[in-house]
Amino acid sequence: MRIKRAMERIPGGLMVIPLLLGAFINTFFPDLLRIGNFTQQLFVDGSGTLIALFLLCTGAQINLRSFGVSLAKGATLLTVKWVVGAAFGLIAYLLAGPDGLWLGLAPLAIVAAMTNSNGGLYVALVGQYGKEDDRAAYSLLALNDGPFLTMVALALFGAMGFVEGMFSIKDFISVLLPILAGMVLGNLDEEMRSFLAKGSDMLIPFFAFALGMGIDFAKIVEGGLGGILLGIMTVFFTGTAGYLVFKWFGWNPIVGAAEGSTAGNAVATPAAIAAANASFASIAPLATVQVAASTVTTAFLLPLYIAFLVKRLERKAAMKK
Repeated sequence: MRIKRAMERIPGGLMVIPLLLGAFINTFFPDLLRIGNFTQQLFVDGSGTLIALFLLCTGAQINLRSFGVSLAKGATLLTVKWVVGAAFGLIAYLLAGPDGLWLGLAPLAIVAAMTNSNGGLYVALVGQYGKEDDRAAYSLLALNDGPFLTMVALALFGAMGFVEGMFSIKDFISVLLPILAGMVLGNLDEEMRSFLAKGSDMLIPFFAFALGMGIDFAKIVEGGLGGILLGIMTVFFTGTAGYLVFKWFGWNPIVGAAEGSTAGNAVATPAAIAAANASFASIAPLATVQVAASTVTTAFLLPLYIAFLVKRLERKAAMKK
């Protein structure tokens, strides 16, 4: 049986399928894996530990030795992605209804999905349309993997009085320390970076399943359509913003648009935020589902949008000749 290959045929499948499986079991057979000891610790209660280890492995991929044009491009992509995502998150908090949602979306999901990007999709698209320094920019983009930039946005919203509950310095450290530990290890030893890179991929289906064990299928029905809308917003707003900023700098605008996605690992962000601040716990399951739906949507939609932009540039170039 080729289980892994079959899962990978679905965009984000290594994250989405275990999440749905966990939610199915939790909805219809809630006590099946809640039998204590290692079984329950891994499949039900293990999401926090697995996500922490995932963050360490991800942190190891942040390469501090990247400088020059690639650093400038990476910093620009990182900034544009965060500003657009944070701006829409703030709008969502300001316009949210009594249920705490805006357009059916959890503001937490908006910030988590729109400030995080699919590194694999970026590398694939840039490998086709970009240059070496565009690909090298990915080392800095690893900073938007995980909950750090989401926490920064929410802390700013809290300081402005738009979000209940503030993140203390201790909260930040508790989330960032695994990332920093991985970053130190990866930059001290290139072999350690390569070793931990395998872990970041391997852990995704395990923490996704454990997260699913905390979600009722009703949340998937409630959040599915909203998550598709979130994916569309992510592609067209963050992708277009990156396109325009790169065009303004005189760089390849297609590379800027290639950041218009949501990564599978972003599905862990709502749970990590809720672990750092309990005031987000009630909305975290819905936000998790919506981020997961955004991941799948952007994986399908972004390559189509990139192809449209490429043809548009080619038509403009042909008209000038």
